[in-house]
Amino acid sequence: METLHTELALTDKKVPVQESVQASLLATLASYYEMTKPGITRMVVLSAAAGYYLGVPRAAEHFAVAQNVMNFFLAMLGTALVSAGSCVLNNFIERDFDKLMKRTMLRPIPAGTIAPKAALGFGLALGALGVLALFFVNILTAALAVLTFVLYVNIYTPLKRKTTLSLIVGGLPGALPALGGWTAATGSIGLGGLMFFALMFFWQMPHFLALSWMYKQDYERGGYEMLAVYDNTGKKLALQTVLYIVLLIPCTLALTFVRETGMVYLAGASVLCAVFLYFALQLLRNVSIVNARKVLLSSYLYLVGIFVLIFIDKV
Repeated sequence: METLHTELALTDKKVPVQESVQASLLATLASYYEMTKPGITRMVVLSAAAGYYLGVPRAAEHFAVAQNVMNFFLAMLGTALVSAGSCVLNNFIERDFDKLMKRTMLRPIPAGTIAPKAALGFGLALGALGVLALFFVNILTAALAVLTFVLYVNIYTPLKRKTTLSLIVGGLPGALPALGGWTAATGSIGLGGLMFFALMFFWQMPHFLALSWMYKQDYERGGYEMLAVYDNTGKKLALQTVLYIVLLIPCTLALTFVRETGMVYLAGASVLCAVFLYFALQLLRNVSIVNARKVLLSSYLYLVGIFVLIFIDKV
């Protein structure tokens, strides 16, 4: 009887231990996933998907072929892996600076959840697998992915602590996946792909300017060279926000004039541009965190709306 009671007691102890191990494993997996910056990676994949769709002459016929479906799948998978790997390495490089900022101090590496060497290996593996997947699509798309990876990790990330021009440099790897989606579908760089690349490039400028104003003090604590850190009144930042949207508008509407989208897109895109510009002008009139947040939210509205319009009204 005593033996039976002992066995039951040991069994009861095993259950909480197993649950603890499972919880720890899930927490670790969640931390690795967090380092890939899922929000950014999703947006990158969506831009690549929109670029791919733009490059397809007749979508219904294209996706009726199994080989084309596989091509699209590999393009999106490769894009996601390269983006995720870049983000993980960004976490690795900026780990000491993330400790200084409230919005980043609880990221897995500064919080001690993930070891730096483990993050480094994880990021490199994701990037390599992503490029490999894109080689099965075509060499041009894989080359653009390598360029994106190098620009983001080796140039943009360290440049953020040296010059405010890093914003412009960072716009390149942010826009290249859209062009990569186009080349994955076409195998070449066309006018429509370049216009979509320009759209994504100029969209990022007001988006990140608004974000930097919202987290101005955090970036200052982290030692980042941001316009928001040096612009006490925010007027220069707000003016640049307006100017970048003014440059974004012709790039947006050009997709119709180069015969990639139709009149429904043109009408809807015009409204989205007007809304985006309106909130930027509000920020220029009164620089505040509230108005910066409105610009940030309107930037998301603009981009999601553009993606939807492309899928609705691709010529």
